[in-house]
Amino acid sequence: MKTKIGILLLTLFCQLSYAQIGKSRLIKGQVRNDLVPVENVIVFNTKDHTGTNVNTYGSFEMMASVNDTLVFSSLVFKSKRIILKEEDFLKPKIFVPLEVFTNELAEIIIKARKDMSPVSGNTQKYVDLQYFGDEKSSPKNTAMPPDGSIDKGMDFVRMYKDVLKIMRKNSPEKTDFHQQTSFSDYVINHVNYSFLSNTLKLKDDQIKLFLVFCENDSKSRSLMNPSSEFQLLDFLSTKNKEFKKIIAN
Repeated sequence: MKTKIGILLLTLFCQLSYAQIGKSRLIKGQVRNDLVPVENVIVFNTKDHTGTNVNTYGSFEMMASVNDTLVFSSLVFKSKRIILKEEDFLKPKIFVPLEVFTNELAEIIIKARKDMSPVSGNTQKYVDLQYFGDEKSSPKNTAMPPDGSIDKGMDFVRMYKDVLKIMRKNSPEKTDFHQQTSFSDYVINHVNYSFLSNTLKLKDDQIKLFLVFCENDSKSRSLMNPSSEFQLLDFLSTKNKEFKKIIAN
């Protein structure tokens, strides 16, 4: 009798655990970097095909479940993937560190963090620290050879500069491509990650830049409605061909 009760309880526990794993729940998180403020990052749930943007403080929240994969893509930071665990949902907020691209992106505008307060008092010691060559202030790019080339690899910094140069040439009046993100927001919420990744063959590091590239086309504004779903996918496919030509040079 005790054995039967034990088996019954074990079965109920397994069913409850399975139900919790498959159930979508709200998860909150924050992306971080020790060197620069983190913003203009998009987050995709590759399983549920949902996405969102982090806010100006690097925070985000979205529906997800255990074993879902979150993909983080940005212009300034290297992409990152994390697989959610049960303990992540028990925390008030998960923290995701992002690594900045080693070479400086001269064309990228990085806005100052809004919640930072000015330094008061004797500031000379802080000025001196700016020139101290520790590991964080002067990181070495161990993945890049001294001549700046990558054997059978892709230089994302060079690629970003080429794309941004083309956008500025076509629209010289635009100086900060981070400001207008409405089209990117729409695509993130209405287009599956699998379409961007599998159909368009975009790498995680390329997705954010590609959306900004598409957004720079005035035609993108007319496709932000449910009745233009097929036209939107066709537009993205066409822009992807242009995008691939630029980054291939």
